[in-house]
Amino acid sequence: MRCHEIDYEIIGSEIQLIEVELDPDETVVAEAGAMTYMEEGINFETRMGDGSETNDGFMGKLFQAGKRIISGESLFTTHFTNQGQGKKRVAFSAPYPGNIVPLNMAEYGEKITCQKDAFLCAALGTKIDIAFNKKIGTGFFGGEGFILQTIEGDGMAFIQAGGTIVKKELNGERLRVDTGCLVGFTNGINYDIQKAGNLKSMLFGGEGLFLATLQGTGTVWLQSLPFSRMADRIVANSGSGGKGEGSILGGIGDLLDGD
Repeated sequence: MRCHEIDYEIIGSEIQLIEVELDPDETVVAEAGAMTYMEEGINFETRMGDGSETNDGFMGKLFQAGKRIISGESLFTTHFTNQGQGKKRVAFSAPYPGNIVPLNMAEYGEKITCQKDAFLCAALGTKIDIAFNKKIGTGFFGGEGFILQTIEGDGMAFIQAGGTIVKKELNGERLRVDTGCLVGFTNGINYDIQKAGNLKSMLFGGEGLFLATLQGTGTVWLQSLPFSRMADRIVANSGSGGKGEGSILGGIGDLLDGD
């Protein structure tokens, strides 16, 4: 199934949203809850599955839904179709501060592997699937990288990332990154999890116990501020009461206040 051809505009510089322009009868598929606004003439429908041919049939949709439930993703996607006269627009935004990466899937071998919560929206006909990494080490220690998402198609797809986005081109090189900082990668890149140095570095280095290792030839997208990292910092400092938030002295102050 060929994907619908859609036009788009990314609005904003840091906390972005994407405005998709649809011709009559064109459809864009988005994660549930991602819509920001839509013009008159656009109708939306929540469906089980992503609308690609491979998901046709009740059992196929049920199987896809089961995998999404296991991964913690929403059971449904929302389809927005222009049923009016002339071009109409619908906009989507990420649920946290960051940027949107437009992907012309035809230029990247028609398949991208990404973090399970990276997908934002795509042209109808794009297949969104869950890819469980087969390596046991990756499964137990990969953190955000354990359950990955695959996006397949020949049209436009859009993924979301936190903070600044870095695009790296690998030509046989090896790149090690924090598992949460990995957004996605193309075919030709092998993904694995390895220990973050020796025991001292793992316990006191502050970089986590394990790092994602990417090696091969292709494109890698990274994010500077994973939502999980931002949330952890907020939770860690929420009870500091202003006594040097995040510092050892602040923590001692909290203990003294509790006595």
